[in-house]
Amino acid sequence: MLVKYEFLKILRRKSTLIVMAVSLILTAFLFGLPVLQYQTYNQDGVIKGAAGIDYEKEQYAKLSVSLSEEYITETIKEIQELFQNPANVGYDGNEQFLIGDAYWNKTAPREKLLNLIANAYSRPDETLGYNNLPDLDMTEGVFFYQTINEKVETILDNPSRGLSREQKRYWSAMADSVDTPLQYGYYEGWEVMISSFELLMIALLAICIVIAPVFSGEYQAGTDAVILSGRYGKTKLITAKITASLLFGTAAFALHIVVAWGLPLAAFGADGWNLPLQVANTTIPYPFTFLQAVLVNIGVMYLVLLAMIGLTLLLSAKMKSPYLVLIVLVPILFIPMFLTPNGTTGLYNLTLFLLPYRAVMPEFGKYISYQFGGVVLDVLTARAVLYALLTVIMLPLARLGFKRHQKEL
Repeated sequence: MLVKYEFLKILRRKSTLIVMAVSLILTAFLFGLPVLQYQTYNQDGVIKGAAGIDYEKEQYAKLSVSLSEEYITETIKEIQELFQNPANVGYDGNEQFLIGDAYWNKTAPREKLLNLIANAYSRPDETLGYNNLPDLDMTEGVFFYQTINEKVETILDNPSRGLSREQKRYWSAMADSVDTPLQYGYYEGWEVMISSFELLMIALLAICIVIAPVFSGEYQAGTDAVILSGRYGKTKLITAKITASLLFGTAAFALHIVVAWGLPLAAFGADGWNLPLQVANTTIPYPFTFLQAVLVNIGVMYLVLLAMIGLTLLLSAKMKSPYLVLIVLVPILFIPMFLTPNGTTGLYNLTLFLLPYRAVMPEFGKYISYQFGGVVLDVLTARAVLYALLTVIMLPLARLGFKRHQKEL
């Protein structure tokens, strides 16, 4: 009953309704922008919004294929043959490209796939397009997956990454666990979601704003002495307040996820949920499908939220005003937004990737890892462990902080 009472107490505050409404509206707007701003092209010009999405889906209808060595070989040969006809080729002074029907009918519908294939043969520090495919020597075969494996090893062996032998072995084993041949297809909605996780920081901030008065609001209103003198004021009430805060945070987070992901999925469709991440970037080492990647990062983000709720409750138990709580929380949540990593190793970078704002960004293709003796953790695992530990630490400290306040009464 106490938990229910405290939950309803949070829910019925006018400030809660206002903050949640504003947060949900902002979330809907930000996650709706990729739909509103979406555009693609055909021979007649630009196609925007829902019409552009429908057109793109039609183009991908024939591209749900297995990227076997045979399919890669055939595709590269087709592009090379197109470039052999001078009537198909344009030149802008720097590079050649296909024009006319050779581009719009035979290349444009699958340009994203062709660029993916071309980039498999690029150096780690360069980006290639389909117009580089004629330069490939295929006399002995395309060796598509062998080339990808060699590229991954080149990335891991780069001295600038400063990876230890154990870290190299860890990433190499993970990359080897990716199933091949890759299955290709349409995945636009999932790509939008994975690239937009940091926008959900608005939801985390809104939840922390709502939770901030849980203890400090009682101090500010002068009701703490009355509450603590009650039968359960010094025992069950603290647990009820903490439990209600966690329940509210979980419910609010779930609601924001539904709004955030519902919009791109409704517009772009759920097609591609079972495709491997590697169809977006062949050197991603995580053996996840798009759905698995989104769920894993939602799980990590939820742990970040729990830790931030724990920190909010701790500050609320220590400070006399909810505004003071927010003065501390806002910089913790958003200062990392203005800090840019200059690599993937070193104390500065490794710390930055663990701070709340960066911790909600997937970073699937960056080979970020943390080593403790002989144990290597990838960045997703390190974040999950860190924020789970912080939650376990913060919640008892919040409870202790309120108890110490009781002694002062």
